[in-house]
Amino acid sequence: MLSFDIRTLSQGAVQVHGDLSAEDDVWMEGDVRPVGAVHVTGRISGAGQGRYYFSGGLTGIAAGECRRCLVAVESAVSAEAHFLFADADDENADEPDVFPIGELGTMLDLRPAIREQWLLEAPALPLCRPDCRGLCTACGADLNAGPHACPKS
Repeated sequence: MLSFDIRTLSQGAVQVHGDLSAEDDVWMEGDVRPVGAVHVTGRISGAGQGRYYFSGGLTGIAAGECRRCLVAVESAVSAEAHFLFADADDENADEPDVFPIGELGTMLDLRPAIREQWLLEAPALPLCRPDCRGLCTACGADLNAGPHACPKS
C-alpha cells in the first residue's frame, strides 16, 4: 500500500511495505519503466503541523535499450529515498523537493514521489556491456556479433 489516510498517521509512525506496479497510472509516456514493480520499504512519520516525512528505500529492475546496439537491457536499481510531504497552504509547499498532500488534504500518496526518485536513479542511457561496439553506421549490423560483410567496415 502506497497511499495513507493522514488520520492514521496522526497516531504515530507507519511502516511502509508496498509495490508500485509498472502498469500504475502514475507512470508517464517516455518514463524508464520498471520490469514488474518497484518495491518500496520505509517509514512515514509526522514532521510538524501538516507535514509528514518518508524515509526508506526502493528497489526494482529498469527496462531499457542499450544506447549503442539497441538490444534489450535490464538494470538493477536500488536507492535510499527521503520525501517531505506538506499541506498546500504550508510555507514550503512550493519547494521542488516538497510533495503535496493529496486530494482534500486527507490522503498521502507516495506514488508520485517514488516515480520521481525512480527516474532519478534508473539509467536513462544504459549499456548492454561496457565494451559494447554498437551498430555499423553503414548497414546497421550489430558489431558485437563479430566481423560482417559490409563493404564500408
